[in-house]
Amino acid sequence: MARTETFTSDVLSVEFDGHVATVWLDRAEKRNAFAQDFWADLPEIMDTLGADLETRAVVIAAKGESFTVGIDLKAFGPLFISGGVDPDAVRQPGSEVGKRAALYRSIKDMQRAFSSIANCSKPVIAAIHGHCIGAGIDLITACDIRYASKDATFSVRETKIAMVADVGTLQRLPRIIDPGRAAEVIYTGRDFGADEALGMGLISRVYPDGLATQRAAHDLAQEIAANSPLAVQGAKSVLSAGEGRQVEDGLDYVALWNAAFLMSNDFIEATSAFLQKRTPDFTGE
Repeated sequence: MARTETFTSDVLSVEFDGHVATVWLDRAEKRNAFAQDFWADLPEIMDTLGADLETRAVVIAAKGESFTVGIDLKAFGPLFISGGVDPDAVRQPGSEVGKRAALYRSIKDMQRAFSSIANCSKPVIAAIHGHCIGAGIDLITACDIRYASKDATFSVRETKIAMVADVGTLQRLPRIIDPGRAAEVIYTGRDFGADEALGMGLISRVYPDGLATQRAAHDLAQEIAANSPLAVQGAKSVLSAGEGRQVEDGLDYVALWNAAFLMSNDFIEATSAFLQKRTPDFTGE
């Protein structure tokens, strides 16, 4: 089976270029608003790419005019008005506690969708253009690297609609930017542009338009994919393990990692290629 035949989704699509996979938010007619299918399809795709030995880097980009406008309020609006619980998901007559428990499970399922990005063993690069609103911030903060176009607009919009963002932004954004700046954009829910996002460290680079942003993200992914996947994925694991730990704990973790994985065929290939003055050919073994 071809790799492209592995995925079936009405709201996401996947393209492969060598060792790079691009996951497209593919609901352009709705400005890539996240409806019910998205929350089930995204983790399935990310888990599959994480396990795929041919995939070494992932780009998340979007088709249409916007990266995403966040949760599809037209799809979820009736659910919110009814108290946030699908009556069909709770046995009737259900207690109030039963309904709250069902809502809790629903939120946890949505959290897992974006955690599948953060937990993917492969580096994930977000290529953002147009709107990146609400749950879009949850998505990009789960990525390793973020590029954006000059026209990009960001907002932790949940505050504006009387919600507490609950699928990752409040946990991940303060680890990416200064906590005070995070609190400012979270509490106000205001829009801010690419230049401000660059200044606060939310994104790494700004490009003239969406196409240039997507090309730059793809080029970066190809550059990453040219390295030993063992080394790249090991570096991601060590970076993740170091979050919230003392430096000495992180040093011990990486010492154990290299004691287990340093003497790989890729390491031997890198050394041989250097001595022979040629480009190494890494296999991930």
